[in-house]
Amino acid sequence: MEEIRCLRSTLLAGLPHGMFSRSGGVSSPPFASLNLSYGVGDDVEHVAANRQRLKQHLEIKHIVSAVQVHGDRVLAAEDVRRDAEYESADALVTSQRGIGLLIQQADCQAVLLHDPAREVIAAVHNGWKGSVLNIIAATVRLMRDHYGCRPADLRAVISPSLGPCCAEFVNWRQELPASMHRHQIRENYFDFWAVSQEQLTESGVKAEQIETAGICTVCNRDFFSYRRARHDEGGTGRTGRCGSVISLA
Repeated sequence: MEEIRCLRSTLLAGLPHGMFSRSGGVSSPPFASLNLSYGVGDDVEHVAANRQRLKQHLEIKHIVSAVQVHGDRVLAAEDVRRDAEYESADALVTSQRGIGLLIQQADCQAVLLHDPAREVIAAVHNGWKGSVLNIIAATVRLMRDHYGCRPADLRAVISPSLGPCCAEFVNWRQELPASMHRHQIRENYFDFWAVSQEQLTESGVKAEQIETAGICTVCNRDFFSYRRARHDEGGTGRTGRCGSVISLA
């Protein structure tokens, strides 16, 4: 079995966290091999085994995730006593130690947030629809209103995800608001990393406390990619989901 591989950020030093590649799991193609989603058609026992490997790798007790729906609902996950997957949410926040907040992704961004002053973390599933709804702002607002976090204290990391090289939106005039149009880098192509950076700073996060992995999941085959599976690998879009996880030690 391949080794589990993940990226880490110096901004989150001291926290169990990782932005995981597709390697190191037990799932078979087209979900090979560290698929972390129960919702794509993979064997549920394989997904459970993959999540268990993730917990062992990060040395955490439980994983909390959500059925992601490309909305802007943010949930507080407290008093967690077992692994859990909530219904219909795209961001999770907690101050509880020992649980990992998991975002499942195959081109969408995971935005991982940490407030070292209040010891609060958040994980955001942020696709283009989440960007349009500005789920980043909704998450920072909940951290501020419910946990007393100061946005200027937050550290933010944007995971490997759809890069400007591959973010083609032919219907962008109908799909994207005017505020995003300035992030068009060439005809029909947009820089959603820059969109998220802007939404973070507009929410009060300091620019020097934002890190972007800068890896396009369509180009880099170490990661699952819905767009690549849809266009280059048979046209079905059937593929697994990588994971990005953050936890309080």
